[in-house]
Amino acid sequence: QVQLVESGGGTVQAGGSLRLSCGISGARFSRYHIGWFRQAPGKEREFVAGISWTLSTTWYADSVKGRFTISRDIAKDTVYLQMNSLKPEETAVYCCAADYPSYDTNPRTAEKYDYWGQGTQVTVSS
Repeated sequence: QVQLVESGGGTVQAGGSLRLSCGISGARFSRYHIGWFRQAPGKEREFVAGISWTLSTTWYADSVKGRFTISRDIAKDTVYLQMNSLKPEETAVYCCAADYPSYDTNPRTAEKYDYWGQGTQVTVSS
């Protein structure tokens, strides 16, 4: 059973930065992906960024390319999402998820992910 715990959310002004963390436990196999998703009130959940735990390859939603960076620290079993130049419309609950074990290529849909964290609130004020 894989468990994911997010942290690092909060309130920031437009143009500011936040770094989210996703702590991972219970993963026995190394072949999996971690994705970040977000969901704003009244909107559908959307993919933000993903990373291959083994290969460290990354992929992003077009809307965040160049502003967000996903990375992982193997020693700490943690995935990070560095978010810069945040916009008010990016206010949402951000969740990390594990596609575990995975043989997919750069999964972007929620259905591909098997385990989810509780989420952390990010509020961007204008």
